[in-house]
Amino acid sequence: MHMSAWVLPDHIADVLPSEARHIEELRRDLLDTARSFGYELVMPPLLEHLESLLTGAGGALDLQTFKLVDQLSGRMMGLRADSTPQVARIDAHLLNRSGVTRLCYCGSVLHTRPGAPHATREPLQLGAEIYGHAGMEADIEVLALAFECLKAAKVQSPSIDLADARLVKALLAGVSLSPAKLVDVHTALAAKDQAELLSLTHDLPVEIRQGLLALIQLYGDERVLIEAEKVLQTLPAVHEALRNLKYLARHLEGAKVTFDLADLRGYAYYTGARFAIYAPGASDALVRGGRYDEVGAVFGRNRPAAGFSMDLKALVAVVTPRALQAAIRAPWRDDVDLNAAITALRSRGEIVVCVLPGHESQVDEFHCDRELLEADGQWVVRAIH
Repeated sequence: MHMSAWVLPDHIADVLPSEARHIEELRRDLLDTARSFGYELVMPPLLEHLESLLTGAGGALDLQTFKLVDQLSGRMMGLRADSTPQVARIDAHLLNRSGVTRLCYCGSVLHTRPGAPHATREPLQLGAEIYGHAGMEADIEVLALAFECLKAAKVQSPSIDLADARLVKALLAGVSLSPAKLVDVHTALAAKDQAELLSLTHDLPVEIRQGLLALIQLYGDERVLIEAEKVLQTLPAVHEALRNLKYLARHLEGAKVTFDLADLRGYAYYTGARFAIYAPGASDALVRGGRYDEVGAVFGRNRPAAGFSMDLKALVAVVTPRALQAAIRAPWRDDVDLNAAITALRSRGEIVVCVLPGHESQVDEFHCDRELLEADGQWVVRAIH
């Protein structure tokens, strides 16, 4: 079957001028926001040796990763499907600082399958991570930065869903489940599939089954935490997790906060509180993050870590398009004075679009509200009426 040379693969798309400009403006604003909190920019490579890329990341990421053979070494390489493990590797090996390290990044990641029905397989992932502090202050800072980024992007009325990976871990602590079965249990919990959960756990002790089934019902406002304390009261790790969730919720004044204690979506590496931030018009979470203290362990350096990531392509789809920066239209002429005037305007930060001969009526991405005209031997800027 003959394919047109210009047809792109499914869920891969060109980003055209207006959207590209908007994404790039967001990228700059959000990286500047991260820098204002003291986060240093890193740029991990697009591809790495497969074992490094997938170390400790769990099976979900393995299935999402495109793989290829390195022509230089003959080893298998992977195209990153998520930047978080790469940033953990940078923190563990290349920087190797003893204190707190704050890192941010923005780059394309590739997925073998789209994460949602209309999602792209090439998200532009922006994220921030803080390493080296085990206390809740790091979780709060990461949440504050995530909300500040959404504010910079002018996202209206974001709401946040909180959960904690330790709840399920505490419930299943004394039980040996195969990795495949564990994934199935997590999937059934996230989907709130009671029948599936009952069949998966029929061999487990009754109190563990009851605890897991109770988690499915535990979603809603802060009353969920009170209910959880009653239902899951026997386990000390549960108390700490619930205490942390209460503490985080208190620091989210003004945001709509809900809890979903069965929500385990996202990658396998969360170890503590985790969050998903939603906004009107977005079909899925715009931001996902939380605490993943084990993420550096596989690189030989187990250090506390918390962070978040988001896809700027998904973000741009739900925020109001930004106004164009006004530009100046100028004639194209081989004229020393004209060219000097154009250079001076551009050096002051103005956009100057030169109209090439014969193309006077063409339309593009720029909003020209002024033009450069010759008046009395001088080049002057005048408003276009």
